[in-house]
Amino acid sequence: MNIPFTLSSAVEPLPQAHAIPLDQLDVSDPRLLEQNIWPDYFKRLRDEAPIHYLPASPFGAFWSITRFDDIKFVDSNWKLFSSEPVIVIGDRTEDMELDMFIAMDPPKHDQQRKAVQGVVAPANLTQMEGLIRQRVGSILDNLPIGESFNWVEHVSVELTSQMLATLFGFPFEDRHKLIYWSDMATAVPEMTGAICDPEERMSAMGECAKTFSGLWHQRAAEQAAGQPPGFDLIQLLQNNEDTKDLIERPKEFLGNLILLIVGGNDTTRNSISGGVHALNQFPAEFDKLRADPGLIPNMVSEIIRWQTPLAHMRRIATEDVQMHGQTIRKGDKVVMWYLSGNRDERVIDQADHFMIDRHNARQHLSFGFGIHRCMGNRLAEMQLRVLWEEILQRFHWIEVVGEPEYVRSNFVKGFKSLPVKIHPK
Repeated sequence: MNIPFTLSSAVEPLPQAHAIPLDQLDVSDPRLLEQNIWPDYFKRLRDEAPIHYLPASPFGAFWSITRFDDIKFVDSNWKLFSSEPVIVIGDRTEDMELDMFIAMDPPKHDQQRKAVQGVVAPANLTQMEGLIRQRVGSILDNLPIGESFNWVEHVSVELTSQMLATLFGFPFEDRHKLIYWSDMATAVPEMTGAICDPEERMSAMGECAKTFSGLWHQRAAEQAAGQPPGFDLIQLLQNNEDTKDLIERPKEFLGNLILLIVGGNDTTRNSISGGVHALNQFPAEFDKLRADPGLIPNMVSEIIRWQTPLAHMRRIATEDVQMHGQTIRKGDKVVMWYLSGNRDERVIDQADHFMIDRHNARQHLSFGFGIHRCMGNRLAEMQLRVLWEEILQRFHWIEVVGEPEYVRSNFVKGFKSLPVKIHPK
């Protein structure tokens, strides 16, 4: 049963988690992340109902999987839990019936993923590091000193848009369109609870499809004229036997491009902001960082765990499955709440604490498990590592000077704004 949506932009305070009957606790409400009150809701489910069924919500009935080991089990068993036809909690709307390999099962998933994963192969990442460092340095050197500014806009979005333009071979001067299209693609009220004008979203998706169609034909013409093939995502798709005709399958063409844009945007962009915010909540960790910059790679993993940029992924049970005494029926919607699993005290010691020297910090759920494990995880980690290496060379402290604003969504756990002031060395 679906409950009608209320698309008001007002921020109505939500009740405390324990004030709601357990069988009515709805962790799909996008205001949980917007108001940053989600931890208590998910802790209650982990403690009292780790396999929790909600019979009615704006996104229909669904099971919530909230503990680390249970999420890992579901994510690692694609034969029991299918990714098709969509990986967000809400069902697809008519204007977003796109096909993308993250929402496919093998063998089609494997074929399409293989076509593009070369862009983040180790050799390519090594070559990209110098470019990333150069761009990070330029961004940081142009930040205002001694005055408040929005870290999300000036650093997180800027660095992410530059790297997306590089990965796609996209016109650099138009790079911010990639961020806009990513935001529009995930702002579907019926799918993620975000607030968006459907006409604006349709217009944005149309512009995205038209622009990338033009780039596809441009790349094809360049290769036909004898130019050597490049290594951007479009040419990788064109030069793979399974995806060379993707342009002739419009829903798959746009769907996979949106997937790659969103994948390259949200994880890195919100981890860049989340790291600054976390270090302000736990300032002693910044002292550790200054004393030992060698902790940066470990801190990057802790940032990604702490932030968990994508809150959930959904699956559909392909047969009846027993978990914790509950029977998940064939055809039921199953939602893995990564942000909850990343705070599961049963697996992660002091899970609500941000610790840059955490033992086994890479043991987190933010990249998923199994066949759908994040393709660009090493690129995201590298961008964050280089960013913090360059920050430490320039700044003594990045001070958060106001309350952050969070995105309204049950899928993207992100920042709209983060006001900061830089203190140079």
